[in-house]
Amino acid sequence: MSAITRSVQAMDLLARKGPLGVRAVAQQLSLPLGSVHRLLLDLSEEGIVDRTPSGEWELSYRLLEITGLQLERIELPRLFRPFAETIAAATSETVNLNALYGRAGVCIDKVRGNEGMQLDNRIGSRGPLNCGGAGKAMLAFMDETERELVYAAPLESLTPFTITDPALLRDEIGRIRERGYSIDDQEVVVGVYCVSVPILDRLGHAAGAISITGPSVKKPGTEVLPLVAMLQDAARHVSHRLGYSGPWPGDLGTTAVPRSLIGAA
Repeated sequence: MSAITRSVQAMDLLARKGPLGVRAVAQQLSLPLGSVHRLLLDLSEEGIVDRTPSGEWELSYRLLEITGLQLERIELPRLFRPFAETIAAATSETVNLNALYGRAGVCIDKVRGNEGMQLDNRIGSRGPLNCGGAGKAMLAFMDETERELVYAAPLESLTPFTITDPALLRDEIGRIRERGYSIDDQEVVVGVYCVSVPILDRLGHAAGAISITGPSVKKPGTEVLPLVAMLQDAARHVSHRLGYSGPWPGDLGTTAVPRSLIGAA
């Protein structure tokens, strides 16, 4: 029996019958006492199980955090769709939904516009966080410790416009945090531009990002603000459904997406 199988069996047992002492776990799983003791210590180091004041073992809240993240990713497309369809129709460009997965972004849904040139991300495709509108929007609002790890790692280059200097990336992320949206100026594909805003979880950290991508030039400033307003309305609603109730970064105070969608989402 593999260590992974033993771990899953132990977690399942504690979920159904815990808290339990190490001897009870060993007896119910028909495993040596010493092996179970080491297994529980390993799970404890990863924050999966905790010891009660009486010395028994029970599941910790780490599993709730893990399953909560997965549930967020499952919930996101359903909440995103009505807004994305409206935004894609209004802009004729593709609206993408990305989820933060570790130190990468994953495309989990999209609605295509009708412009001829589209950045057609495959559902499930992964991208670095140092480039692209969604990647930088998530990087700007992710946990600070994780953000520092991104800065410290080699930064992937996709085009001549990709930011690969950590100092320049820090400056860019600071600007994104201040204004509340990010711009992709041909950083992923030459000739394709993007504007994006983060989706925030209950702690105010990035859970994902919504973006508008296409051939129209997008630069920071007043001209891009109508697109930002549409994205902010969508992201604010989705973030609220994920439990976020704090102030919105760079809030424009606009309602560009029809409010009828909020009742339908």
